[in-house]
Amino acid sequence: MNDHSHAINIALTARIQAEIRAQGGALPFDRFMELALYAPGLGYYVAGAPKFGADGDFVTAPELSPLFGRCLAVQCAEVLATLDGGEILEFGAGSGALAVQILLELDARNRLPDRYRILELSPDLQARQRAALQQAAPQLFARCDWLTTLPERFNGVIIANEVLDAMPVQRFRIGSAGEILEIAVTDTAGHLTECAIPPRSLGLHHAVSALHSAGLATAPGYESEINLRLAPWLTAVSNAVERGLVLLIDYGYPRREYYQPERNMGTLRCHYHHQAHSDPYVHLGLQDITAHVDFTAVAEAGSAAGFAVAGFTTQAHYLIGCGIDHLMQTAAATPDAALDLALGAKQLLLPTAMGERFKVLGLNKGIEHDLARAWCGFSMRDLRDRL
Repeated sequence: MNDHSHAINIALTARIQAEIRAQGGALPFDRFMELALYAPGLGYYVAGAPKFGADGDFVTAPELSPLFGRCLAVQCAEVLATLDGGEILEFGAGSGALAVQILLELDARNRLPDRYRILELSPDLQARQRAALQQAAPQLFARCDWLTTLPERFNGVIIANEVLDAMPVQRFRIGSAGEILEIAVTDTAGHLTECAIPPRSLGLHHAVSALHSAGLATAPGYESEINLRLAPWLTAVSNAVERGLVLLIDYGYPRREYYQPERNMGTLRCHYHHQAHSDPYVHLGLQDITAHVDFTAVAEAGSAAGFAVAGFTTQAHYLIGCGIDHLMQTAAATPDAALDLALGAKQLLLPTAMGERFKVLGLNKGIEHDLARAWCGFSMRDLRDRL
């Protein structure tokens, strides 16, 4: 850890300890996670350290292979053709690789969006995205703009790739007598530790009780997470969307798989220098903290916000539906390039890599689309019955 990283770690720890004191000695976990990831100038996603690729802490699909973004571009082209135009909005565009891939493929297909908009809160990441687009697609840079809030009106395609897993979550524990407890963060002799308190976060007791009514997460000692910020987020997105398709791509499970008895310590994971571990209280400001996505909750919140569920499938089936095999055949100019594409495709498609672990959920709004003829990405396998 260099001096700059050490200073961030010390300052963020002090910021969290001060908030613990302000809240009476126990800070709900979602607020801790929000500070650890997004505290201005200190949180992991805004402090400026490399995050993506070999020099960062993890690798996302666009860094693994340009085929990922090109496949999403095929889906975007279908939607933009149906709408006779429109925009693309990408949440949290990371390194900018996905935006580059989508724009270049749409340019080749003569189906560019009116605007490619990126909603990015981190000034550091905004700068990296601008640099990536200026270098790889300078002729398309003027078509791009950056936002820090949702637009008032939107028509087109919204993409959120590995966004939901980084939303702050509440954590809960079932007590020895079956009571519902909230996991909070406290300060013990200068060290951040966990404690279990009666539920303080609005809606947490009701949400866990609903799981109990479904026969889930009932055993004493069972711990897991619930994303109570999901519904307000999707409501805000729906308020902006007039016509379009929202694509949510992330690792996660339908609810019954998420809260199965064997997964009794939840799904919370941290990523630091390409090592995954389960301690969110170390490397503060320097490591990612994530939780898997309950896609049943996403579908329910989307429906309540005015969307229709357009499809749900694995990443592998989604990319196959978008024609990844054809893109591989037409993209490889040399044997070495063909080998690189094949290796990248394996990481995107294989069940032991990202193919089964990652899911794609689509939400339609205001769009006259024959759902009997699914969007291309959902045409290979429909898993909505598992939600």
